[in-house]
Amino acid sequence: MSTFAQRCGVHDAAREEAAQQALDLIEGTGVELVRIAWCDLHGVTRAKTLAAGAVRRAIDEGLGMVSTLMLKDTSDRTAFKVFEPGGTAGLAGFGFANNLVLLPEPESYRQLPWAAGTGWMRAQPWFQEGRPVLLDTRRILQQALARLASAGWQLRCGLEVEFHVYRITGESACLDPERAGWPGLPPAVELVHPGYNLLAEHWADQAEAPLRVVQHTAQALGLPLLSLEVELGPSQIEAVFDVTDALTAADNMVLFRNGVRQALRRAGYHATFMCRPPFPEIMSSGWHLHQSLVEVAGGRNVFVRDAPAQGSTPADASHTLSDTGEHYLAGLLEHARGMAVFCTPTVNGFGRFRPNALAPQSVLWGRDNRGAMLRVIGQCGDGGTRIENRIGEPAANPYLYMAAQVHAGLDGIERGLRAPRATEAPYGDAALRLPTGLGEALEALHDDALLTERFGAGFCNYLTTVKRSEMARFEQAPDKTDFHRREYFSRI
Repeated sequence: MSTFAQRCGVHDAAREEAAQQALDLIEGTGVELVRIAWCDLHGVTRAKTLAAGAVRRAIDEGLGMVSTLMLKDTSDRTAFKVFEPGGTAGLAGFGFANNLVLLPEPESYRQLPWAAGTGWMRAQPWFQEGRPVLLDTRRILQQALARLASAGWQLRCGLEVEFHVYRITGESACLDPERAGWPGLPPAVELVHPGYNLLAEHWADQAEAPLRVVQHTAQALGLPLLSLEVELGPSQIEAVFDVTDALTAADNMVLFRNGVRQALRRAGYHATFMCRPPFPEIMSSGWHLHQSLVEVAGGRNVFVRDAPAQGSTPADASHTLSDTGEHYLAGLLEHARGMAVFCTPTVNGFGRFRPNALAPQSVLWGRDNRGAMLRVIGQCGDGGTRIENRIGEPAANPYLYMAAQVHAGLDGIERGLRAPRATEAPYGDAALRLPTGLGEALEALHDDALLTERFGAGFCNYLTTVKRSEMARFEQAPDKTDFHRREYFSRI
């Protein structure tokens, strides 16, 4: 009799070899527990923990997962009325909190450096009859990358991720059963460095203990960490990762973000990837996504131009980028407002778009200009030529963030769009503004026919329903700061 993995069409010789390697590592290293983890709509990992002896069966047959896990907003409330007639209309295969099947990917196995005797595997959800769940965000990116590959290209991404780390001073409030809430309170914290002294070596030295936890965790997980830097804001740091293919970069972001939060917590620190922590003096955190297209056959960076286009000036995209690169850049601009909700998906994140804050405010590109939404980096003949999108917040789901780049950039290429001249006034009044709030961003997605078609109208309606649940609770909250504290600071 065939296994569930075979009926899904995913189990081949390579997967069997990866399974055997993982099982050998589990046995050889004395691992007792293995977490089977899945990334939800909000970029947070959910996991079932198995005894080591149960892993083989899970690889073959999968694990049951309640379908409402895919219907949660950021407070963990189910955004759809699953027990009412029509409550999941438009969500085929969902209803009545039915089961999905999580199928592990054995090639993703690693041992967690912060949890003794514990392994980890990534998984993706399937329907019980063996169909893939198309609402799964990792599958959304896989489909986008397949479309890109059919054109002969691969997306390469480098990550710059800002976040905040605090020292925990007390957990009595968040662990007091008399004060439990939905969502609950975060721990009491203090700064690990005072901030407002960018790249100060003495602040880096003061924050060395948590930075070492981040370093050791990232490297033990096999992530391509390049640097850890003290950012401008109090207790703010930045992690920079080397370039990889887009799917690996997205997987790495999920693993890094969720892993360092757990490792730091065990060491007495609280990390948050929310954009604007709920304190009077903070600096917003961004997630800057560096991207280029390379040929599948040969790996050549197709954004590179050998020489400036005839008659061009440095303000012209064709002075630096190839025609393909300029079309891709123009596509990102064309769909900037529509993609905003994939890059900045929380109520909290839109507070970052402020003048002169090293964050974008308008739909513009610039040449090595950190005030513009898109920053073109490189020069003719430079194999590292790339586009940096500065619209993202660190809480974004990486699969959706990157899929939005693919769909927007490809549309620019397919239509041969041309980019306007580079801005010299990124905070001027003339340019088209990015959405200023989550509701406006959802409307912009609704108005973007191309992105709605590429992501799928069903997925966009699903996302909108979940995010509107989040918005409604924010609008109804009597204490907005407490909402940010509980909704984001304690959980993201």
